Amino acid sequence: MAERMNDTELKFIRMEELRRMLENGEPIQIVDVRPAAEREEWSIPGSMHVDAYQELHAGREPSFEGLRLTTDAPVVAVCAAGITSQPAARLLHRRGFDSYSLVGGMKAWSMAWNLAELAAPAAHLIQVRRTGKGCIGYLVASGSDAIVVDAALDPEHYLELAAGRGWVIRHVLDTHIHADHLSRSRSLAKHAGAILWLPEQNRVQFPYQVLRDGYDLTFGSTSLRASATPGHTLESMCYTIGDRWLLTGDTLFTAAVGRPDLGADPDAARLRAELLHGSVRRLLDLDPELMVLPAHSSTPIAFDGVVVGARLGDVRRDVKLPAAAADFSAHVLAHIPPVPANHLAIIGFNEAGELPDGDTSDLEAGANRCAVS
Repeated sequence: MAERMNDTELKFIRMEELRRMLENGEPIQIVDVRPAAEREEWSIPGSMHVDAYQELHAGREPSFEGLRLTTDAPVVAVCAAGITSQPAARLLHRRGFDSYSLVGGMKAWSMAWNLAELAAPAAHLIQVRRTGKGCIGYLVASGSDAIVVDAALDPEHYLELAAGRGWVIRHVLDTHIHADHLSRSRSLAKHAGAILWLPEQNRVQFPYQVLRDGYDLTFGSTSLRASATPGHTLESMCYTIGDRWLLTGDTLFTAAVGRPDLGADPDAARLRAELLHGSVRRLLDLDPELMVLPAHSSTPIAFDGVVVGARLGDVRRDVKLPAAAADFSAHVLAHIPPVPANHLAIIGFNEAGELPDGDTSDLEAGANRCAVS
């Protein structure tokens, strides 16, 4: 577990190892030392918090007394980029704890992931969640044939998950052109030898198979039906798998709707909001027993194996949709969250079908801001 770097009081742990420990339920204590405002947006599930940045930055010793730490389990100090957590880990070591600093901090944690699963008679679904970033994708299999929707992790993870279950990835899809994370769908399709499908649009600059409204994509003994749901983006689509699951992308969340403004001027955002009203209304009229499975979460996703989703009937109750599109548009546009810092750069990469060289953590860092409630 430990990595020492010429400092007898300082040990390091990498994101992959911390992710594995949380996934396996191993005893671990995580202390987040960032300012409170930074933690409000995103954090590691189960972590404790002490606003110690100023003291640590100034070389002073903060108090950890209120955290109720125990010497029975390792302690991992976490900050934004893995710098301020180092003196915190040293101080914890001096106080008798087996302490570590998380390499790369929350920027590195952006790529951490966990799983949850659902089973149906004809299909099996794995929800693949980037826990800190809030990105959610899906690996769905029927028989030995599998599809992946909204791939946000490196291709190797989906390939290993599929191979470990005897599945072969035949198709890869996105629900729309994403603005808050780099799509790995094109890369995954190439590595898997799968067909890449995207909603009909004129934005991307690379070959793909076109998904149109009402198209049925068969895999194994089940099928996926594509439904055009413009609003979050003009090309946004939702996918119904069998008669159980409704993959809603960033159109509809369990208690919110997608923001219509990213990459749009005020007039275009208003038009998209009105289109979104019609899309959400059509979705809410579907079978109330369908499970709504979105492409993002606005809060950190715990390592609990519980699917992020809800019955459509419950979503219908929690998403109070005004009857008039103009009223809906006015409400949504008045409650738009802050714009993601790098969304235009991310859109550019996704439209080009490219991934930047090297580390992408700076580009993708931060919480998800796709939902409007």
